[in-house]
Amino acid sequence: MKVSEDAAHLIERFGIRSEGALLSFSPIDGSEIGRVAIGNPKVTCAEAQRAFEEWRNVPAPRRGELVRILGELLRESKVDLARLVTLESGKILQEGLGEVQEMIDICDFAVGLSRQLYGLTIASERPNHRMMEQWHPLGPVLVISAFNFPVAVWAWNAALALVCGNPVIWKPSEKTPL
Repeated sequence: MKVSEDAAHLIERFGIRSEGALLSFSPIDGSEIGRVAIGNPKVTCAEAQRAFEEWRNVPAPRRGELVRILGELLRESKVDLARLVTLESGKILQEGLGEVQEMIDICDFAVGLSRQLYGLTIASERPNHRMMEQWHPLGPVLVISAFNFPVAVWAWNAALALVCGNPVIWKPSEKTPL
């Protein structure tokens, strides 16, 4: 099967709309394998800020459940995702599988973290007072990933940001936007 045909099959399987101004080419044979739309940074940031207003109030264990589901979906599609990484970045399939496994592993780690966002309770010298630490989400997180690690770097940052209550904006490399 040709690289472009294999990519078209995978893009369809994952429901990616292959339309837009940014073209993706495979370094394997130079063929066009897909297109993606280029978003508006101001609109994207405004949408992420609106999402933050709600997401930060979702309890951390529920945020962790979303990341757990993401990890399960990654497990179900591991081989096909690795093939897409291979077609788009030129990595051998074993490297693509390793990248997707990194995504799965960080999701597992983040799920555990979602139940461990403790704060310290500290003794005070003042009667009837106590001091405590409490974690608060900071706001939208921007992840910029390079072509040589097209999905693992995103996952390392996104899974942790999500369980901590922060929405994620992803700016992938123009060489590996799929």
